[in-house]
Parts: sequence; C-alpha cells; structure tokens
Amino acid sequence: MLVRRYSMKRLDHGGAERVVDTVAAEEPLEIRLTYWVKEAQHSQNLAVTMRTPGHDRELAAGLLVSEGIVRERSEIASLRGLGIEPSNEVAAELSRDVDFESWRVERSGFVSSSCGVCGKRSREAITSQLPDRGKDDFRVDASLIQQLPALLRERQAGFAQTGGLHAAALVNAGGEIEAVFEDIGRHNALDKLIGHALLCGGLPLREGILFLSSRSSFELVQKTAMAGAPVLATVGGPSSLAIESARDCGITLLGFVREQRFNIYAGEWRINS
Repeated sequence: MLVRRYSMKRLDHGGAERVVDTVAAEEPLEIRLTYWVKEAQHSQNLAVTMRTPGHDRELAAGLLVSEGIVRERSEIASLRGLGIEPSNEVAAELSRDVDFESWRVERSGFVSSSCGVCGKRSREAITSQLPDRGKDDFRVDASLIQQLPALLRERQAGFAQTGGLHAAALVNAGGEIEAVFEDIGRHNALDKLIGHALLCGGLPLREGILFLSSRSSFELVQKTAMAGAPVLATVGGPSSLAIESARDCGITLLGFVREQRFNIYAGEWRINS
C-alpha cells in the first residue's frame, strides 16, 4: 500500500513520452479512542492524519506514546482497524486505569493534521513527562553515525520507487538497523517506529539511535523524548526549537548526517570522536 501507479506525460530534452509513474500513496487515517471515566466508557475522535497506508496500528500506538497518553503496552486494551480492510479508521481502547480524562482536560483539544501536534505543548511540559532513562551511559562512535545514510538507503524500498517517502530507522549501538518504517509524513514514520517498539515491548529506547531522512523539528524531538531514545539524527538540519528542546531533554541531536560529516547540536558528550 506504500505506492500507487499513474499514467503521466514526461518531457525531457525537448521530447515527450507517456509513461507510468510510481508515486507515494496518501490517505487520511482517523484514530478513534475509547477510554473509561469511573465506570462509564466514552469514545471520541482523537486525530485525523494524512499518512501512507500500512502499519496503521503502529502509527496509532506511536501517537499515543508521543502524546504522553500511554507508556506501556498494557495500557492499550485493544487496537484494531474498523470496517473492511484496508481501512482508514483505527480504534484504540485504553485500559481502565489510564486517566485519559485528565490528559484531555489539560490539552483542551487535539490537532487534526499531518504535521504532528505543532506548538501545543511547551518545552517545560515535555521535560516533566519524560520516561526514566535509568543509567544514562549510552555512547556511540562518530564513524557509526557516518555510516547511517548508506545503511538506511538499503532499507528504503518505498523511497527508491517514488522519491516521495520519508524513513525512520532504529539503529543499535552496533550499527544494526533493528526496524525501518516509511511514510509520506516524517512524523508518521517516527510514530510508526515508536508504536512498533511499544507493541513489541521495546520501550523505552534507552540504547537506540533514531535516524530520519528529513530535517529535525520540535515535534520530532518531542517524540524522541517520549520514546526514551538518547539520540536523534537526521539527514537535514534542525530548527531552533528542535535544538533548544533537545538540550532541555538531554537528547543528542545530530543534523546534516552524511558519509563523511555531521553536526552535533546538543548532547555532544555521547559521541566518541
């Protein structure tokens, strides 16, 4: 479901031809949430996001983690698609002990967009909700960081076909890619990765590098922090708020990662040069 094929006209060096092109798929996904308040069950539309179909359960689970609604797999009672598959709706039911009502009141609304929850949460609020990293002694060699672009390209099947999909990869300290997810939205790709880790019992990501084929933003740092990952590296550059948030959260933020170089914007003590 990552791609679609369309007939189109290509102009090149003064000539024209009709060919079939492969493009990234994009469809809306509605995430519906069921939760408990005392003994009463409630349901509401949590978010609508434009995404590339596929791994929708992981996307929904990752969003719940990124927004601080859940931290453990046991806090999600069920997670399923609605209607006939493939479906553009996912229903998540929270466990009875999850206090979603307090979260909802605190947030007083949710954004329906493909760009994440832009500007909805202060830097101070993020740092107050971070998972415990335990003994924070994760280190990584600079030479490994320089290998990340080549490692990721080998796993970007959708991008190779379309040129229009972002990728988010989880890399361990040995330089092995443990998981990769692609999506037309960089935030969605990371949420799918985080959701995958949650459903597999792999959170927090205390000894993992998150590597994205995009720039870094405040929202991506927020998601990295909520997943408990110590390092966020991106092919593109960071925003000012991404840098400030990474420093607040104790995250190592790397940008412009290439085969021979990269920049360290926060947490340089984790990088062995």
